[in-house]
Amino acid sequence: MALSAVYGVLLLRAPSAPLLALGMWWTANTVAHNFIHLPFFRSRALNRLYSAYLTLVMGVPQSLWRDRHLAHHADRPWPRRVSRDSAIETTLVAALWLTLGSLWPADFATVYLPGWAAGLLLCQLQGYYEHARGTTSHYGRVYNALFFNDGYHVEHHARPSLHWSQLPGRPRAGGSESRWPPVLRWLDGNLLNMLERLVLVSPRLQRLIVHVHERAFLRLLVDVHDVKTVTIVGGGLFPRTALVLQRLMPDATLTILDANPAHLDLARSFLGNTAALRREVFNPDRPVAADLVIAPLAYIGDRRRLYDLSGIRYLVVHDWIWSRRGRSVVVSCFLLKRLNLVCGAREAQARPVAS
Repeated sequence: MALSAVYGVLLLRAPSAPLLALGMWWTANTVAHNFIHLPFFRSRALNRLYSAYLTLVMGVPQSLWRDRHLAHHADRPWPRRVSRDSAIETTLVAALWLTLGSLWPADFATVYLPGWAAGLLLCQLQGYYEHARGTTSHYGRVYNALFFNDGYHVEHHARPSLHWSQLPGRPRAGGSESRWPPVLRWLDGNLLNMLERLVLVSPRLQRLIVHVHERAFLRLLVDVHDVKTVTIVGGGLFPRTALVLQRLMPDATLTILDANPAHLDLARSFLGNTAALRREVFNPDRPVAADLVIAPLAYIGDRRRLYDLSGIRYLVVHDWIWSRRGRSVVVSCFLLKRLNLVCGAREAQARPVAS
């Protein structure tokens, strides 16, 4: 409540489009969201008054959003009903807009409306990626400290009436996990696939990418021996890993798993019949009959579970440069990427190498 009051003061003292956008996005997913599930007051009158305040600072009738959000949790259509509270709050928003438009028309058109629209867009982005591949959690400490544990979204959906401070430590109730907060979750594969497609248009870039990966694999696999079968998860769009391993492990049988048939067609254009291409979604809970399993940076799912795979002699994970596990080498500082090798799955990991 104190932070929402500070936001209101800032809007009066130093209004700007970025403040409006970021403030609406943050308030909607922290203060207003928690207020929906656990109203702050015992008094209905005080709850109505605070809901009216949030309506004014966010420019969105909170009663309408409450109905929509609770319908989302109940997995039923939004009722779109008109109540006394929603009518009052809609009138408040209309009065606010008429006042701003009459007294400060230029600021209303160039500051308020763009900031308000950007805030709605951020909220839409947040809501979409929290549920795009099923309800998804993010356990980053910084995000959850700033957003009142909003990252514990699977846990929140399992017990929506639970106070936000009690969400950490609760057993997960199914669902998936992302290493990105919701508004950045489009990076979880989409951006990487876009960059991959840029590489496809330039043979020079393709040679460079293969070269830096081959150099990293040479250093990483120096003590890896007797590999007969290799499973490469994803990587069909531009099969740089398969191209590298064809040279480094010419006697090994390579299999690429990719759920996108178009990616497999592209891989076939590079590899011909030298690798087995299977349209398949990788399941970390299912045993993999391979001596070496390689997972991509664009892996969709819980990356931490990859490191806990059992029954595999060698596992290589393409990871971000700041995520160092097991024996590790940097692919490229420019690409922000490294390779992590785990030997014997959950057994003792080899010493890190200088990177």
